[in-house]
Amino acid sequence: MDSFPAYFPLAGRKVVIAGSGEAADNKARLFDGSPATLVRVDGHAAFLPGTYAGAVLAFVAGDDEVFLQAAASAARAARVLVNVVDKPTMSDFNTPAVIDRGEVVAAVGTGGASPTLATKLRNDIEAQVPEGSGRVAALLRKFQDEVRGALPALHERRAFLRDAVAGEAAQAAMAGDMDKAGQLFRQALAKGVGREGKVRFIAGKGPSDLLTLRALRALGAADVLVADEGADAEVVTMARRDVHRLDPAEVGAERLIELAREGKQIVRLVVAPVDPAVVQALAAASVAVEVI
Repeated sequence: MDSFPAYFPLAGRKVVIAGSGEAADNKARLFDGSPATLVRVDGHAAFLPGTYAGAVLAFVAGDDEVFLQAAASAARAARVLVNVVDKPTMSDFNTPAVIDRGEVVAAVGTGGASPTLATKLRNDIEAQVPEGSGRVAALLRKFQDEVRGALPALHERRAFLRDAVAGEAAQAAMAGDMDKAGQLFRQALAKGVGREGKVRFIAGKGPSDLLTLRALRALGAADVLVADEGADAEVVTMARRDVHRLDPAEVGAERLIELAREGKQIVRLVVAPVDPAVVQALAAASVAVEVI
């Protein structure tokens, strides 16, 4: 990892954009709708460290090399991180291609090497981040303290939240009905963690860009991952980093049934047709099965 991604809270913070023209305007548009106080400066004011005092970030844009260097030096004198537009070697940080969903923000960066590539990748990812994701995040933030109080054990809290982000409350938030979402979330929290285990079989040969959105969400929600030898490495990486991985040689129908009865969400990445005998055994044990 050549660059470390980080997110700066913007509520009550100041952001300075020094310079004028299309590049400066583009940076300003990044902060449309944000809670930050945006300050636009040009000319002599851009050379004064006091202009940047208290700012969290500064952007410098323009065609005049002297202006860029002087403004960047003034911002650094005020101990502010600086991005000089289209000048990676003069910058303290690079601006990624951003997917803005309110409280959910996804970003793709290339360390300044290729903004065009970052934009292409952003467009590929954007379709997988629903428009209402920010409202789901806002819902979870609202109930954060209540969830911690009701479920003090970390593993139970994580299990509940993994279900909640795909549950009825989240769906209501996605649709924009936050009152209904709040009611449904409280009802789910009152029930606690009573999860129904499920086994999902997913074709794991790859390539990863052929995975459906349903498969991606299943991988992201899995508690247990069982991947056949030969499963595409990029598909395997779509699962959570902390997912519990098991060797397929050690996981037959009985073990899958046991895990499902513990309420686990199991993803079985397969590179050959699913064994009908395993599916029949799971069905006989009343274990929910999905083949994706």
